Amino acid sequence: MPHLDVDGASLYYETDGQISSPAVLLIHAGIASLRMWDPQVAALAAGHFVIRFDTRGYGQTETEDVPFSNRADALDLLDHLGVARTTVIGCSRGGSIAIDLAVAHPDRVAGLVTIGSGPSGFPEVELTEREDELFDELDRLYEAQDWEAVARREVELWDFGPNRSAAALDPSFVATAYELNAVNARHAAENPTPIPLEPPAYDRVVDIAVPALVMVGDHDLSPTLAQYEYLVSTIPAADGCRFPDSAHIPSVEQSAEFERVLLEWLGEHNL
Repeated sequence: MPHLDVDGASLYYETDGQISSPAVLLIHAGIASLRMWDPQVAALAAGHFVIRFDTRGYGQTETEDVPFSNRADALDLLDHLGVARTTVIGCSRGGSIAIDLAVAHPDRVAGLVTIGSGPSGFPEVELTEREDELFDELDRLYEAQDWEAVARREVELWDFGPNRSAAALDPSFVATAYELNAVNARHAAENPTPIPLEPPAYDRVVDIAVPALVMVGDHDLSPTLAQYEYLVSTIPAADGCRFPDSAHIPSVEQSAEFERVLLEWLGEHNL
């Protein structure tokens, strides 16, 4: 299995497609690993060089408890593969990393796609009463260090959404969502320290000059919906897309529709 040794870590990554094709870098959500992109890889690889990796603290990547930069890890992987520019596609925290890359290293980013993401430095958004209750419950599980329960409750909060229950959703999606985050419980004892982008991306997204697609599920949390509105109205000429039947990971819950939207957008922008 391919790993890249970087400062204080061994990054697990996978590639698909021809290296001569336009590159896409897929960065997963904090409630998953690179496996979340499995439904889209075959279609993307037909016309792209597809790169994906497990960030520190997730999946099959191993890390020491050291300061690190998610941006540097991504760039180290691109350098290792000989990729000068790529379209970066990120979900949730993966999208935040993608935004940071776009503002800090515009020479390396040909296009930007975010799903349920916000820019670093985004102001705090007031939660609904229901969201507040769910986060309080999650905090109690963290304090008890019940990591398997934490992983399941994170899925229920983010993937299902604060106002939907597993019983009302497609059972195969529910099972996949739980499985995608379960592998991360083993990393609970790891404590690498991410180095934030300074200044953060919040006031800098207005300078993003590459094509951008901002996506969100209508059943996502209030802060994520506010972040979507900010990005789609602030990034110059950004395109927006909302998925009415999804929460935080439409690429998994509505994989076929997500794939259609993404491939059409990539084609329209020659990415």
